[in-house]
Amino acid sequence: MATGRTSSDKDFPYWLVAAGTIAVIIAVVIVTNDLYSEVLRIVSKGVWITIFVTLVGFALASALGLLIAVMGLSQSIVLRQVARFYVEIIRGVPILVLLFYIAFVGAPGFVHAWNFLTTPLQEAGLISELKVRDISLMWRAIISLTIGYSAFIAEVFRAGILAVDEGQIEAAQALGLSRWQRFRLIIMPQALRTILPPLGNDFVAMVKDSSLVSVLGVADLTQMGKVYASGSFRFFETYSIVAYLYLLLTVGLSLALRALERRLRQAGNVDEPA
Repeated sequence: MATGRTSSDKDFPYWLVAAGTIAVIIAVVIVTNDLYSEVLRIVSKGVWITIFVTLVGFALASALGLLIAVMGLSQSIVLRQVARFYVEIIRGVPILVLLFYIAFVGAPGFVHAWNFLTTPLQEAGLISELKVRDISLMWRAIISLTIGYSAFIAEVFRAGILAVDEGQIEAAQALGLSRWQRFRLIIMPQALRTILPPLGNDFVAMVKDSSLVSVLGVADLTQMGKVYASGSFRFFETYSIVAYLYLLLTVGLSLALRALERRLRQAGNVDEPA
């Protein structure tokens, strides 16, 4: 028996209306309650660190991931095996463990190696000795997120590039386009539609995983909440505000990415799935 429900009824974002209503109610509570207003004022100072760590880490991870993906599709077996080794090993290490390893093993190791290689320059007075404390904990955290996410992003790029019709690449080659021109003009524009959704998911995931940098004492959103809650013992109020701010960031980004994806589909005359 027909229910009379149309496709538009099923697709109406009731969840978004509910989430938006809850968000407005919480905002009203924050504005009208002195305690919540104070928590928001303190905790929100870490939002900019969260945004900075996420943007820089994701940009570097995307660049490194693209390089690894290109290596994985190379005609050289050495480059392919190096890329596969990197992807499989890095994906097998939890981000938190990688964070600790880069911060407390990788950074000191790099400093010792740098000082050893530049000893002649240091003795000549051209450069000064590098110390572990010269590498800030925030940059150690960014490097950790970059390495950790680059392995996943490399697979996203690789899948997107392989999804491009081989016939178009061969046609571009027949027209005399160089390998770089084929990649820039033919492959990437078409691969972008395939790459964008999973790449956007990785970006939103990095916003959440950026909270892990708080274990190093980086003053991000989570760390500011942790410090305030430990001093005031207002755990419920503090972490409610922290969760609220993270939800505003992640849900807002998800909606923006979906809108961008929809526009790209319309531009490519691709029908949206039901």
